[in-house]
Amino acid sequence: MNINPETDLDLEKLFLPAWAQGTSDANRYAKYTGNEGAPRGERGGDDRRGGPRPPRRDGGSGPRNDRSGGPRREGGFGRPARDDRGGSQRDDRRGPPERRDAPLPLPQISAALIPDERGVQSMARQVKMTGRAFPLFDIAFLILQKPERYSIRLAVEKNAQGQPAQPLFLCALDDTVWLSDEEAVAHVLQKHFATFYQAERTATEPPKGVYTFVGQCDLSGVVLGPPNHHDYQNQLRKLHADRFSRMPFEVYKSRVKIVRDEAVVKQWVEEQSWKTQYICLNVPEPLTLPNREEVEKHFRATHKDTIIKTVESHLLSGVACRSLRGGLSRVVMQLLADQRRFPMQIATALSQSFAHSGLHFFKVNKTVTHVAVARPTYLDLETTPVSEGVRRIVDFINAHPKCNRRKLIEALVPSPAPAPIPVVPVAAETNQAVPVVTPGAEEPTTEQAAMAGDLHWLVHQGHVIEFANGILETAKKPAPKPPKPEAKPVVVAAAPASVPASAVVPEAAEAGPVSQPGAEAPAPAPGSEAI
Repeated sequence: MNINPETDLDLEKLFLPAWAQGTSDANRYAKYTGNEGAPRGERGGDDRRGGPRPPRRDGGSGPRNDRSGGPRREGGFGRPARDDRGGSQRDDRRGPPERRDAPLPLPQISAALIPDERGVQSMARQVKMTGRAFPLFDIAFLILQKPERYSIRLAVEKNAQGQPAQPLFLCALDDTVWLSDEEAVAHVLQKHFATFYQAERTATEPPKGVYTFVGQCDLSGVVLGPPNHHDYQNQLRKLHADRFSRMPFEVYKSRVKIVRDEAVVKQWVEEQSWKTQYICLNVPEPLTLPNREEVEKHFRATHKDTIIKTVESHLLSGVACRSLRGGLSRVVMQLLADQRRFPMQIATALSQSFAHSGLHFFKVNKTVTHVAVARPTYLDLETTPVSEGVRRIVDFINAHPKCNRRKLIEALVPSPAPAPIPVVPVAAETNQAVPVVTPGAEEPTTEQAAMAGDLHWLVHQGHVIEFANGILETAKKPAPKPPKPEAKPVVVAAAPASVPASAVVPEAAEAGPVSQPGAEAPAPAPGSEAI
């Protein structure tokens, strides 16, 4: 079977114990030296970091904390001395605890995790072919380990008026989603700018005057120009809006430093000696725009409605969700954290897909849900006619708890002893011999093949359960149902003759007419027969 490790899951390999999944080449104990349990002063000349211990100040070579003698501090080894009030004399200069702001509320966007359909189909085929029963929630945890194995559907939540509480915007160029059209427009102009516009630089007059210092952003390194230049404030506010909009403007303004380096000043003068214009592409008539502000206006008026659209839901792959930013990223991270604690959502999706594939579910000890080819069905050997091979398999599994397929076959139909391998000498000058391997020596015998067929039938009928770890169990006999209590007949007491008919209790009236002693039966109505 060809298994893709990114999207498909090899259940046979993943449910092996940890020691059987890794390679035996790596030495897991290479970092241990053998004296980790010894006291610190008895570990030799190296400290716990692996390097040679530095010499002591007094010139000695013994351990630093010599407990055999020497002066001892008042507070003990490594402990500060305590004052008269019982407190520590250590100077605590850490200050008050840092104040943390409350986390931002998540946007009103719902997220659902969906397993990859190809991986689910591959797992369903493996369950059918092997016949083993796998824990459903363990499969869900395996899917959550890699983003290639699932997708996430984002959808808007509507308010009482039926309108989206938080709109969702989709960029048709790369199928990315955003919470506002401003974010979507900024993304398109940053990632796909060359699709719509082409920058063209032309030489122009350098700024007049002598400049000895310029302002430079300390966070990004962008040179803004001299503070007395007419375009300085525009460049400052533009850079703040593009890159540092989350920071207050006055705080960001304080991070701008004055640089008097001639090389930095010369760099700004050279940048101002060139003029950048933008040529519009994919438009019927040629058009040139002077700056980025006009480019954004032109994009909103010409391309925005075609490229960016509002959607109510969108499906993203797990890998694509890594590129989400802002509120949508926090929504996805919250979803993954909840599913890693208890993957109920993905387990429900798995159960629906497995049910469409014809698989069945059952619980072990009324707690752990398993998926298998059939539900456990008790096989009563006393009332059901079966072959002798089937009977021997069931009796052996019942007599040997936690046995597996290999032990079953070795006990009931053991392999014959291997025949002696004939040795044929080769050339006389070498004086060596080559063993002759008999073809087909490892093939199962007829009895073993027949027993494997009987076990296959028992597993696919649900009479025997083979779990993911290889343990075999028979389906248990269902407990007898308690008998239903018999309905007690309702006895209606007849009213005495002195009691009027209107005083009869309602229960008796509903049960039917009650005849009084000595009263005659009423005459039948005309046209009816007396019964």
